Amino acid sequence: MDDAWSPTQSVGALGQTLHVLTLTPFFPSAEDEVRGCFIAESLAELRRHNVACTVIAVSPIHHPGKGPIASAPADWVRYPQLPGNLGLSSAGRFLFQRLLGRVRRLHRERRIDIIHAHAALPCGNAAMLLSRDVNIPFVVTVHGLDVFNTCFLDGRPAEWRRKVSMDVYREARTVICVSAKVEQILRAGLHDQVRCKVVYNGTDPQLFSPGAPAAGEGEEILIVGNLLRGKGHELVLRAIGILKSSHPQLRCRIIGEGPDEASFLALAQSLGIAAQVQFVGRQSRMEVAKAMRNCSILAVPSRYEGLGCVYLEAMSCGKPVIACQGQGIEEIIDHGKNGWLIPVDGQEELVQGLCTLLDSPELCARIGRAAREAILNGLTLSHQAQKLARVYGEAIA
Repeated sequence: MDDAWSPTQSVGALGQTLHVLTLTPFFPSAEDEVRGCFIAESLAELRRHNVACTVIAVSPIHHPGKGPIASAPADWVRYPQLPGNLGLSSAGRFLFQRLLGRVRRLHRERRIDIIHAHAALPCGNAAMLLSRDVNIPFVVTVHGLDVFNTCFLDGRPAEWRRKVSMDVYREARTVICVSAKVEQILRAGLHDQVRCKVVYNGTDPQLFSPGAPAAGEGEEILIVGNLLRGKGHELVLRAIGILKSSHPQLRCRIIGEGPDEASFLALAQSLGIAAQVQFVGRQSRMEVAKAMRNCSILAVPSRYEGLGCVYLEAMSCGKPVIACQGQGIEEIIDHGKNGWLIPVDGQEELVQGLCTLLDSPELCARIGRAAREAILNGLTLSHQAQKLARVYGEAIA
């Protein structure tokens, strides 16, 4: 996590500002101010490192339209796509056609130095085609473990998505991986025929800062994330059911929305813990930060996580985090020192970990302090922006 270099030495001669065109399907909008905040916040920090970003945020035409918000300005563009994963392999070409005239005009008005696409499909594919037409280099970030967009399925459509993704990665100046775990999957699939670099996501240590829980809060487990089975919410609910006799005051707050909410509600009811579990839905960034400051432990035993920004945010708030081994966050967490790791689907280990942490406030405090220190030493938004600026500079050199 060494950042002892000057971004201006890499991004432009004589301190000139680098102009990046960001293409992303993840970005805050008037309809959802939280989605894609991990990209918007990093772009705001890049401005302090001599990098200016123009954002084109994209959405399939069969999804509801989205509009920009003042805190995260973007040009929202809708493009044709067959619904579902079936149309994902061809979506980049449709998006390219929608963007070509717009990008040519933008390039004439203000030279674009590099295109940064988020995810290979559809934005990376569109960036690859734009790069060929307008002669602008591009980089692409891989945010998850489904590196080749197979959606963990077999069959011809998965093969198509994999082929297009591989073409994008081979042609990119740099593939940015959010963890070494992601990089490992990428290199294995391409037999090292790719230029890639790990750039961990960063977090805002001022927004996500330690603070004393509100008076009378007691023991609370916090879960933050989409309500999907892959995130491991049911493991936490079952653990609370097991612990309800030994920790009768233990509560759980769940922040997020998703298709499995009804099943999680039913599970809490069947376990007899419905009164202890609060589903609060989507929350603002300020509300999430407040919840992290007030909780005892963040527990998100996700099975498929490239890195996981919520882990970094809770660590920045000085809280113990429980996550799974074999995921990107394992590169950050030193078990028992600055966080807690359990096996995937490790129900017994989760219960044991929660017991150990809840019964030892001193251990929780020590882990929390070490977690905060890990963030300050290399995982802030400033660290991320410096690394991205360096990637841009090397890509256009």
